[in-house]
Amino acid sequence: MDTKSKEEENTFNQKRLKVSSGGQMDMDLNSENSSNGFSTQINLEKLHKMAAELILLGKFLLKLLNAALVFVTDLLARILGSKLVRGHFHLMLSALVLFGPVLSLWVPKYSIFANSNNYLYRKFLKSTLGWTCIFSGSFILLLSISARHPRSLLLRHLSRIGVVGLLWWVCQRLLTLLEDASGTCYEPLTPARDIQGSSVQLLLHEDRTKLSCLKANMVWRGYEVSQDVLIVCLCCLLLVEEMSVFGPHLAQGKMSPGAPLRFIFLLCVVLLSLSMFLLLCLLAHFPKFPAQHLGGALGYLGWRVLYQGWYRLKPSWGCPALPGEGLFTTTDTHKPQSFKKPQ
Repeated sequence: MDTKSKEEENTFNQKRLKVSSGGQMDMDLNSENSSNGFSTQINLEKLHKMAAELILLGKFLLKLLNAALVFVTDLLARILGSKLVRGHFHLMLSALVLFGPVLSLWVPKYSIFANSNNYLYRKFLKSTLGWTCIFSGSFILLLSISARHPRSLLLRHLSRIGVVGLLWWVCQRLLTLLEDASGTCYEPLTPARDIQGSSVQLLLHEDRTKLSCLKANMVWRGYEVSQDVLIVCLCCLLLVEEMSVFGPHLAQGKMSPGAPLRFIFLLCVVLLSLSMFLLLCLLAHFPKFPAQHLGGALGYLGWRVLYQGWYRLKPSWGCPALPGEGLFTTTDTHKPQSFKKPQ
């Protein structure tokens, strides 16, 4: 009996130990799970706080950038809209084309801009008109939306860009025909072929155009007009004319222009500065007299015919209208006296 009672007592103690250990294990698991949940909750709270701080920082930076954009565009709009720039920019551009080649006496010959294969010449120069049409067309579109122009007036303003593109296409074709008609292609002779020792060094090829002559690495001689200077001058004058209305638009104060309009205006100013720098590099590093002066004169003539002539006619004549036409309205006239273009 004593042995059985001892065995029963031992088994009972073992079961009680198992139950207590199991309970202890359950308590440990529960405490571990609760601690994990608490740490997860803490991590989520930290993430929410970090996200809120980042959002506040982003809003502050956006406000700072917007304030800088407003300040810069207001300053540039006042400069480009002033009578000094609107009335005398073409004179400054003419002086640059006239005296720019003189800078070739001082510019370094081994500069990166003295290389005709520079990316600025190979890519940007060929697409100057395209970038000008894109930026100025976007500016006209957003300005018309901001001023609540009717759709018909918006199309008339955008037609100015199409007229400039058509004018450039016609000028390219006419200049190419004139150069082919007035020039001649020559092939340089090697010493082996020049047996008689005469002074003739070139072989005439009358059936070649300028493009085919240059592709064959031959020499082309004839009258030439710099199409690069022509299109850059025309684009600079176009940008100044189109952007000069932004200052009077801001002066009205009826509706504050949005950030997209200001940003496009800033891009137009950057494009104008880059075009002026490109023109200066062409004149200083690759002077060609009188080809560049003829190109600048034709660009000035195109601007004079369009913005100082045709666009000033009445709308009944099929006129695309001046920049800002219909944007400024008063009780007396559709266009205030202070905004009229200088003659």
